Amino acid sequence: MVGSGGVRAAAAALTLGILASLLFPQMRSGFQLLRCRLLGGEVQGHISGLSLAHSGLDFTQLSDTLAFTHEPSPEVQLEAKAALHQALEMKRLGKREKAHRLFLHSLNMDPNYVDALNELGIFLEENRDVIQADHLYSKALTISPCNEKALVNRDRTLPLVDEIDQRQFSVLDSKVKRILAIPKWNAALCRVMEESYYHYIYHTVAIEGNTLTLSEIRHIIETRYAVPGKSLVEQNEVIGVDAAMKYINKSLMSRIGSVNINDILEIHRRVLGYVDPVEAGRFRTNQVFVGHHIPPHPRDVEKHMEELVQWLNSEEATNLHPVEFAALAHYKLVYIHPFVDGNGRTSRLLMNVILMQAGYPPITIRKEQRSEYYSALDLANEGDVKPFIRFIGKCTEMTLDLLIIATTDHSVDKGLPEANPNHSDYTQTILVTN
Repeated sequence: MVGSGGVRAAAAALTLGILASLLFPQMRSGFQLLRCRLLGGEVQGHISGLSLAHSGLDFTQLSDTLAFTHEPSPEVQLEAKAALHQALEMKRLGKREKAHRLFLHSLNMDPNYVDALNELGIFLEENRDVIQADHLYSKALTISPCNEKALVNRDRTLPLVDEIDQRQFSVLDSKVKRILAIPKWNAALCRVMEESYYHYIYHTVAIEGNTLTLSEIRHIIETRYAVPGKSLVEQNEVIGVDAAMKYINKSLMSRIGSVNINDILEIHRRVLGYVDPVEAGRFRTNQVFVGHHIPPHPRDVEKHMEELVQWLNSEEATNLHPVEFAALAHYKLVYIHPFVDGNGRTSRLLMNVILMQAGYPPITIRKEQRSEYYSALDLANEGDVKPFIRFIGKCTEMTLDLLIIATTDHSVDKGLPEANPNHSDYTQTILVTN
């Protein structure tokens, strides 16, 4: 039992630790270790920079997600440990390819083996893959928040990763300036923005399984006539997204810098209103399951949405780079999953509201990126939101490049050029999962 004097001393130590970690970031791991020891090895707050502090999620909120991770049998754990020892021996002998395969085998046996996560991270750092190493340390801290080795490793990689990401944000900003310099009445720009509108609707519904073609979607929006032989539900999904985008352009772009719960409900009311008018524009009343992710209980949805809106309008959020802000807003909304259906479409629209309010064009997540998109969301649910922010940055750059190319190298009649994912330096920051 700790006396009142001990409690006061612990509180003072924690306060000093917080101040020290803010003034001297390199001391963060030392402060976290002190905190762990004072609290008996338990952590109830943020530890690892952007992946938690900026995402607004703590480890307790991730417990439902992690509950789906099955504990490997003792035999499997022994095999994982043996593979790790062999990997370290191969690394010592200079047989790095074999060591890499053994590290991966160890984690295939036991994905939550913290020692293997740390050692593979160090191995990848030696190979100059600091992005992947940082992700592994972040995962190790999600599993074991007080792991000393992971804390020290993460403190080493986090500043390097942040520097890489900030450089990429600067690249995006420079491309936005090029686009803003183009006169709004430029014929090529007007044409490509119109084409982008239809492309956005096509991809945002196709990601979720809609089978309508781009030409069919254009026909539905322009004529309001149904396409014979195609699902009416799918066609109404298209009309809903179109209505939501028109609402955003008419009502939200004039109110720069403020988003409230009613705005999100009104967007959703249009997204889902032509498919399910009963559930459109209202929070769900049933528990839903999204893969391995269990969103908050229905009774907690409104509270989470109030916290989200408070964050959206906070100085913390608005001081972020627009792409980071938009990506986190998208992730937070889809994490809460406040609606029975239409959460993804609504989250992508909210993301674009934030980007457009910051002077960026709306971006498109293409249906061909579906797997990468969902993988990045899964990694965010596991505690590291950085890969998702980088993915949104990649999509942003693809959109910017399309606009730049279409207004410089293409005539008005050639339409929208094909997207090219191989651009800039984003390959340096896109996570490669094993």
